[in-house]
Amino acid sequence: MRILIIRHGDPDYKNDTLTEKGKREAELLAKRLQNENIDGFYSSPLGRAKDTCLCVARAMGKEADVVVKDWLKEFNHPLTLANGRERHIPWDMLPTEWTDNEKMYDYKNWHRQKCYRKAGMKKAYDEVVKGLDELIAQYGYVREGSRYRVDEANTKTIALFCHFGLEMVLLSRLCNLSPISLWHHFTALTSSMTTLYSEERRKGVGIFRCAGFGDIGHLYEGGEKPSFSARFCEVFDSEDRHD
Repeated sequence: MRILIIRHGDPDYKNDTLTEKGKREAELLAKRLQNENIDGFYSSPLGRAKDTCLCVARAMGKEADVVVKDWLKEFNHPLTLANGRERHIPWDMLPTEWTDNEKMYDYKNWHRQKCYRKAGMKKAYDEVVKGLDELIAQYGYVREGSRYRVDEANTKTIALFCHFGLEMVLLSRLCNLSPISLWHHFTALTSSMTTLYSEERRKGVGIFRCAGFGDIGHLYEGGEKPSFSARFCEVFDSEDRHD
């Protein structure tokens, strides 16, 4: 089984859709994927993700196959950090606010930290995980502990159109990694595609392996400059965003 996790194109947040650049990104992505065999299209309910998904599905003649899943919406859950600083999204902490705490890197304990407990982050995380597990189970891969029971081995492909913060939650579950380290050490640019394959080295026992993260080859091929969305300043003395 192959899972494609795709971030929406460059967003027009105000109008809940894509910018003109985002539309170009989506078209280039559609061109790249139009000859792929995708068995399931699943989209966030938010316009920027739905518009990206529909652009790709339309290029394949599968627009009617798109299924909207509420659990694919952006993972926006505000929290108050230990130093009192309030953040409106959970993946916007400074290195000094989390890297010295080893439990932040722990897949099983990250949510036990006070700031996450007070924000109810585990409940929100579990809602996404439940949706993902139920979807994958429909394709024959049933979550058991930290791996998957393979009830129906297959090579089908599903595409999940979502958002940066949410994508890191999906990867956290599929790869048994803390979302904190993923949120802060990785970034998936707009219209990027992450690819995971199932792996069944012993009969009935499966995991998922990431074969490509945040791929934006379609943008380079189409001469479209990658967006800065989801990034922060590369060097301190720059005009790019710091916060």
